[in-house]
Amino acid sequence: MLFFFTVEQQERAIVERFGRFVRVAGPGLQRRTPFVERVAGRMSLQVEQLNADIETKTKDNVFVLVKIAVQYKVGSEPQQVQDAYYKLDDPEVQIQSYAFDVVRSHIPSLNLDEAYADADTIAMHIQETLHNQMAEYGYEIVKALVTNIEPDQKVKEAMNNINAAQRNQVAASAQGEAEKTLAVKKAEGERETMRLQGEGVAEERKAIAQGLKESLEIIAQQGLDAREAMALVALTQYTDMVRALAEGAKTNTILLPHSPSAVGELLAQIRDGILAADLVGHAANSGAHTPTTV
Repeated sequence: MLFFFTVEQQERAIVERFGRFVRVAGPGLQRRTPFVERVAGRMSLQVEQLNADIETKTKDNVFVLVKIAVQYKVGSEPQQVQDAYYKLDDPEVQIQSYAFDVVRSHIPSLNLDEAYADADTIAMHIQETLHNQMAEYGYEIVKALVTNIEPDQKVKEAMNNINAAQRNQVAASAQGEAEKTLAVKKAEGERETMRLQGEGVAEERKAIAQGLKESLEIIAQQGLDAREAMALVALTQYTDMVRALAEGAKTNTILLPHSPSAVGELLAQIRDGILAADLVGHAANSGAHTPTTV
């Protein structure tokens, strides 16, 4: 009498006879001798994934938690299935041990920044080591990944503060350069404005002088005394100035005496000032041409 059994796809069955290994049964309908052979176990050939957290220390004395993911499976060859079933009781523990050994021998030779940058190299070392070690037990390593290197929370906060300070320094430098440029441009603009204002004032005074000259010439043609004319023009400019002050909306209040007698006194003061200036000028000229007697 024969007994039949089935094996699923991506699965292998271990058949023993009186406790001794006989063969590896593949997928499909299989048979065994009743009371003599038995199915001792079944091995899945699907890819499994082991996630592990490994705590270690970097070269710059920062404790980090390295998160790894190892994808592995039992080899499809009968000998590999036999080795995986009989030689290794708990493959995950074995894989973890080898992965821990690789990480803890590699990370302490790197500082924190180098560990982040060298994560792919660490994963490659884990994969190579596990491939060589687990092949003896019939397992194949499909892929080893370093999914994260996480330092202590205080270290992360310190790193964030350092990065923030560096960015603030760059921002402050850029802002300082911008303010410097604005100040230079503002100074150049003010200098150009003052130059143009000076040219405008010069042109204005030139026009006033030309107007005064023409006015004095017209007055002279009418037979009036030049000193009287100059006094009259000065008084006219004074009254124009007072009127301009009065018309200004933002001008402060100024109290000036403007009675008829005050205006007359002002005209007399202007006339006397012009006369005194003439006398001083004549005296200076006479002194310059008079020879000195020894």
